[in-house]
Amino acid sequence: MKKNVLFVFLFITGLINGYAQAGTKRPADPEATPEARALYEWLWKSQKQGTMYGHQDDLMCGHTWWNEQGRSDTKETVGDYPAVVGFELGEIELGGDRSLDSVAFRDIRERVRWWHRQRGIITVSWHVVNPISSQWPGIKEPNGAGSAWDVSMLSADGLNAVRSILPGGSNHAMFNNWLERLARFFLSWRDDSGHLIPFIFRPWHEHSGNFFWWGQTRCRDDEYANLWRYTVDYLRAKGLHNILYAYNTDKVYSPEAYLKGYPGDDYIDMLSIDWYGSGDEFYRDVNIALQFTTALATEKHKLHALSECGPISTGLQDLLVNYESVYLLTWRHAPPRGSHSATHMLTDDEIRKLPADVREHYLQWLRQPRHEDYLKVMKQNKNYLFLKDIQKIK
Repeated sequence: MKKNVLFVFLFITGLINGYAQAGTKRPADPEATPEARALYEWLWKSQKQGTMYGHQDDLMCGHTWWNEQGRSDTKETVGDYPAVVGFELGEIELGGDRSLDSVAFRDIRERVRWWHRQRGIITVSWHVVNPISSQWPGIKEPNGAGSAWDVSMLSADGLNAVRSILPGGSNHAMFNNWLERLARFFLSWRDDSGHLIPFIFRPWHEHSGNFFWWGQTRCRDDEYANLWRYTVDYLRAKGLHNILYAYNTDKVYSPEAYLKGYPGDDYIDMLSIDWYGSGDEFYRDVNIALQFTTALATEKHKLHALSECGPISTGLQDLLVNYESVYLLTWRHAPPRGSHSATHMLTDDEIRKLPADVREHYLQWLRQPRHEDYLKVMKQNKNYLFLKDIQKIK
């Protein structure tokens, strides 16, 4: 009798444990670190409570400052940091000490560690140089010659940069070196206990556009998917099981278009989309996109994000609250390229001296709602989460 009771007890306990495991959200990586699993489960919980506000390079630069510890345009506007901060690693593949935005990689690592201690969320983008034209002689330019945007010579059936870096391609060994540099940098992102810091990585973004060398018209969809899988497999093989991966497109108008080049559920933790714009047409189109991307996320048991957008108008804010999305992210504030000085605002006397048509245009620009105005509206909306809000979520 006692044996029967013990058997029933163990059987029921096994069922309960099985149900608990089935209900637990798991990252795509079967070897995900405890920290990555904890972040993933926490993101599901936060997604139910609201949408986090994110800002690219929020800790690195602002409209009028550069690399000042503790500063944040968001904090100076609303008294709180964003919940999500984005970091850019473009040109780390070249082995230098600064990104394509002239941000020192050592400073990025320091801010990542600090931000993790604040319990903030980290997302990473990577604008990789063109593996073909970056080797050509001549002066390289940010967003120009040799950059991720240098694509005019490329096509899926012609000069194909993606094909050149996949196994068997002429630039495959070079690409492995690039991934090695990226992996070494990620392996240096450790917390105070020496554990790898978990974060969201959004490589090969906006594939639906044709403005990057990995874009749709620049390679075939199967090549893009292979690039994704190769990148993830390489990083996992280096022991980087702390990364959550976000699949991403630019604007698309159907679920079929969104999934072109999708690398598979085993490689993806989050579905995300980038969409900039304003006005009635924008609201209509982004609403449709949010409908099918959030539906796909639900179907695939993935998180969702509006990973780049702007401006964050009240119309967009009102629209997004209808969907479960982990975060939205607006792009970086920065002084003009090549200058770390404050952006000059004209004085009243300088405005009066402008030609009449230029003066009117400038005054109209001054009257436009600013990002800071929209941000204050968002901060008052309980559906949007900033750093202090997410620090309360256990």
